[in-house]
Amino acid sequence: MIKNMIKTPCFVLNVDKALCNIIGFKTALINRFKNNILGYSVKTNSFPGWLDIVKDNGGYAEVVSYDEYNLVLKCGFDKSHIIYNGPMKDKASFIDALENGAIVNIETKRELDWLLELDRNKSYKIGIRVNLNISVISPEDCKEEESYSRFGFSYENGELKSAIDHIAGLDHVVLKGLHLHRTSKTRSINTYKNICLYALNIIKEYDLNLSYIDIGGGFYGDMPGKPTYQDYIDAIYNVLSLHYNCDELCLIVEPGNALVASPFSYYTSVIDIKNVGDKRIIVTDGTRNDVDPFFHKKDYFKEFINDLSERDLEKEQVFVGCTCLENDKLFIEKGAPQMQIGDIIKFCFVGAYTMCLSPLFIRFFPRVYIKKHENLILAREEWTENEYLQKIKK
Repeated sequence: MIKNMIKTPCFVLNVDKALCNIIGFKTALINRFKNNILGYSVKTNSFPGWLDIVKDNGGYAEVVSYDEYNLVLKCGFDKSHIIYNGPMKDKASFIDALENGAIVNIETKRELDWLLELDRNKSYKIGIRVNLNISVISPEDCKEEESYSRFGFSYENGELKSAIDHIAGLDHVVLKGLHLHRTSKTRSINTYKNICLYALNIIKEYDLNLSYIDIGGGFYGDMPGKPTYQDYIDAIYNVLSLHYNCDELCLIVEPGNALVASPFSYYTSVIDIKNVGDKRIIVTDGTRNDVDPFFHKKDYFKEFINDLSERDLEKEQVFVGCTCLENDKLFIEKGAPQMQIGDIIKFCFVGAYTMCLSPLFIRFFPRVYIKKHENLILAREEWTENEYLQKIKK
């Protein structure tokens, strides 16, 4: 059993589940778009072992900073298999990406200026990010805090047209794609339909001759009762096919959570039990920092690894983490079997926006194991003071 093969706290990456997600999304794409690119959102979880799986199975790396750009190069991605987005490009990596066949979507005005520094004897293809206001485009899917986006160039105020005109005025640069990433809290299929309709209006008005549409990410993953990968791609196809021959158009997607959440689990052990007033406190060696770094969840997909069938039931047990934060409280169990020292809790679906946001607070980064079939290997040692001090100059 896995409980005898790991040392907690730790993350475990299930390769079989990872492949199921990647192949599932690629299959959904190829069913509708002969030309397609599955770009993984590196910011969601940049663990190298996971990036290897993406790379080895034909995925592109979608990066949003020069640090991420350099990281994926170090992890073995070819420059032509990188999608470069976001405002945190630097000039050197921006030019390097364009010179070497990466897909680059312009996000800032300074990138428009950098186009002037490219070799005028060559030809370059570029994309541009469109600002998407969900309250305008898909108001039925809009939450109050989503009323506008700070990313991309605005169609409504003319900045998008100015950027397109700037590119059109360059003999050595051609606009070939629109970047349409916008996550809504509903993650509904309807949002993607409306974004595509909005984009088609822009394409027609400006008479754009594009080779790709980059729809971005924000999809649900493999979760019961939620839209499937195929549901999303079918909806996108049904709108884009109103204007395009989808055998010729390349659709780019940039899933993060939809691919990486379910392959990762987090294991933590009970290290202490105490009674405080009418509360039974179950102290673990894990922390909420690792599974809920935004501290907004009330419960989790979780499993108790030990056999609890013969134990007495406890009225209420409060499960807490190992840090000295009073609010490092994981969840509450009512009417559940009594926990004991050494019991292990498994948190499921914790691969997205967890490891990349876990702070070096009190306890350093935990171990990471990779599970393939029934084999388990230690892929990253627990960080110690040595890793923490490795860049310090004395």
